Amino acid sequence: MKTSKKTEALSADYADGRRLNRHSVVVDVVEGLICVNLRNLRTKFLTGVAVSMLLTGCSLAPTYQRPELPVAAAWPESAKAAVHPTDAKAMPDWQIYFPDPRLQALIKAALENNRDLRIATARIAEARAQYGIAQANRIPNLNLNASRTASLTPGSTSPTGNRYQMQRYDINASLVSFEIDFWGRVSSLNATAKALYLATEEAQRSFRLSLICDVANAYLAVLELQERERLADATAQGRGEMKKLIEQRRDVGIASDIDALQSDGAYQAALADKASLQQQRATAENLLGVLVGKMSDTLPMGRSLAMQEIRNEPMAGLPSVVLLQRPDVLAAEQRLIASNANIGAARAAFLPSISLTGSFGSASRQLNGLFGAGSDAWSFQPVLTLPLFDAGRNAANLDVAQARKVIAVAEYEKTIQQAFREVADLLSARDSLSVQLAAQKANLKVQQQRQALVEARYHAGVANHLEVLDAQRDAYAAGQAQLQVQRAQLSAATQLYKVLAGETEN
Repeated sequence: MKTSKKTEALSADYADGRRLNRHSVVVDVVEGLICVNLRNLRTKFLTGVAVSMLLTGCSLAPTYQRPELPVAAAWPESAKAAVHPTDAKAMPDWQIYFPDPRLQALIKAALENNRDLRIATARIAEARAQYGIAQANRIPNLNLNASRTASLTPGSTSPTGNRYQMQRYDINASLVSFEIDFWGRVSSLNATAKALYLATEEAQRSFRLSLICDVANAYLAVLELQERERLADATAQGRGEMKKLIEQRRDVGIASDIDALQSDGAYQAALADKASLQQQRATAENLLGVLVGKMSDTLPMGRSLAMQEIRNEPMAGLPSVVLLQRPDVLAAEQRLIASNANIGAARAAFLPSISLTGSFGSASRQLNGLFGAGSDAWSFQPVLTLPLFDAGRNAANLDVAQARKVIAVAEYEKTIQQAFREVADLLSARDSLSVQLAAQKANLKVQQQRQALVEARYHAGVANHLEVLDAQRDAYAAGQAQLQVQRAQLSAATQLYKVLAGETEN
């Protein structure tokens, strides 16, 4: 038998995932696979199946309504200075938000090589396949069966005492236990699988956002520690020179042993600080390597902390409703939709279910008579199942579904509240970190001027060594503090990109 062009077109439609008329699915498959002269019987059989399928569509799931936003419509007073009363704009792509070429190359490598991201992507494929299985249950499965049966009965066991030989050829199309979805049980399960699939997609997008920000933060940590290490190295060199000078002055009787010991202690402290920063930098680089997955040997030159230019201005016009676009919030809502659909499936379990099993085709003792007149064969077996006593199993399943919906609502609202807090914290931190950085820069300038003045006075014999040590310590601490605040400000801007659900598809 040859497959008809109509069947080939039908297969292409299935491959494209198109929505097909259920009656035409059954008819086209049968016409393409079996060419038997059973038109009247086939029409009656398929018409009955099609009519029963058209009766489906009633759903017992509660009508889904998105819960009200469990947070204020506006941000707290501490964060209001960070937003502007204009229309909200979308976050830019990460290539624009993070302009450092080296950081861009690292993020791109992470998106290609990170193992956790691969796992998240594979989970999307798994959820998509599960959704495809659930969706397939809404369409009847038709099987083409062809068989030959041969048997020989010896005369000793035959009622007539004669040997009896029999052979039979069968070909038929069968419908195997298709459930008519009167109460929407199958459609509710399909809706559940779809929502879980969409939740997985949003979870993957949320992880993608987190990965971008984690790489950026790890890179900023490496830059901070590199610059702090260079500052510690420069300080150690300066204190080493001062140590030598004091030892020379002590040898000629100008400086005391106490001055020499103090200068040596300050020098050793700078070396210890440098070693500690080297170890921290190595740890940060290892973390960055794990996040990236595969570190390239040809990365472009990067920028210093001061030249990062990560966008520190939040998007204009940010009402709290913007949180509904965050992938973690969208994933929580899809899980809520899934739990809502499960209630419909649990309710449908209390009601009768009808399953259809049947076949039609041709049977003959001879192969050449398989399609001859009078070879028609068919069977039809509808099964009605009515639950009578289940010891409360269905009621308990319904209670479970309703309890899980309550949990899903609470988790959805908790996710929004957590998102609101994260955004509010970062918006309020923006201005305070800017003030801190400006103050630290001013303090560093003052401490450097003081150090230069005290050292000049010391060389002139006006100031003592203790004043020099105090000035050096304060200038060093101010330099380290400035780098820490500078990195904190950049990290806040990086986290702001994550919590406002920046675009990450490119």
